[in-house]
This record gives sequence, structure tokens and C-alpha cells, in this order.
Amino acid sequence: MIDLDKSQETAPKGQTPIVSDLKTTTKNMSSQSKPNIIPVVIAFVVFAIGGFYTGAWAKTSWGGVGGSKSPSLSSIQAEVPVAGVKVGDIYGSADEKAFNTTATGVLDKGGLNGEGTHKLVRPGGNTQTVYMTSSVIDLDSLVGHQITVWGETFKGQKAGWLMDVGRAKVENLNMPLPQ
Repeated sequence: MIDLDKSQETAPKGQTPIVSDLKTTTKNMSSQSKPNIIPVVIAFVVFAIGGFYTGAWAKTSWGGVGGSKSPSLSSIQAEVPVAGVKVGDIYGSADEKAFNTTATGVLDKGGLNGEGTHKLVRPGGNTQTVYMTSSVIDLDSLVGHQITVWGETFKGQKAGWLMDVGRAKVENLNMPLPQ
């Protein structure tokens, strides 16, 4: 008969004891399997806060919001100066090769059935009119002037020619709409 409450002190030569102190082994195993979670939570919170502030610092110092080191946005002049529009002024992207389509005409307000916010009226009638929109340039400030625009053409549902304008150059001021 084996007594489970009593540990076996000696074993015959060449053999290992079969029964050990089960109560002690069970206690040791259960205390080792419960990690202390408080230091883990504290470390996680510290790393999360540190990462947030490091990312915010890197974004502002390397040209994010508030910085001016972004090469794609540094060459864009979207706002028309307070002094007004002058002949030869260029607005939008400085790179005229960035856009593959150009057109010249007098800018007027209004699109065609919801397509475009403005239209570039050109000689030759309605078939030559370019309906346009721009997220880069304030087109309202160029209304009534003859301009050359560079942009990307899109297929319109109702407009024969729909363009997203990325660059505009003022050719003449206060021009009448062509017929």
C-alpha cells in the first residue's frame, strides 16, 4: 500500500522514486502559472503613449501637417493673392508636364447638369466648351479672364469634355465670352 500524503524518501538502487510530494508540486506549479498582469499593462500603456508622441513629433518635424517639406505640395499655389490676378500669373502645380491636356478660353461660372463647377468657353460653340472642376485652384477668382488650363480629362455623363484642372495661367484680364 502506498501512502500519498507521505513522500518517499528513499528508492531502491538504480530506480527513481515513483511517488513524490504531490501537494508541494501542485502548489509550485499553480503559483508559477499566474503571471502578475499589472507590470504588463503598465508597460503597454507607457509604450503606447511614447509611440504616439514620437509619431506626432516625427510628422511635424519631417513635413507632415504644419510642415513644408513635402515635395508634392511645395510647388502648389492654390490661393489667389489678395492683390488680385495679373497677366502671366500661374496657379496650381508648377510642373506643366504633370498634366497631359491643355485648353485656352474665357472662364465662366457654372457646370452642365451637375458636372463641373465652371466652364471654359472657347471659340467654336458649345462643342468646344470645357466643363471643369479643381480641388487645387480657386477657379472663382479667375472667372471672366482668359486662361490656359492644364488638367486631366474625364468622361462626363452629360458634358462632352470634363476636366480636373491642376494648373492655370492667366493670359488676358476681363475678356468677353467668345461666341
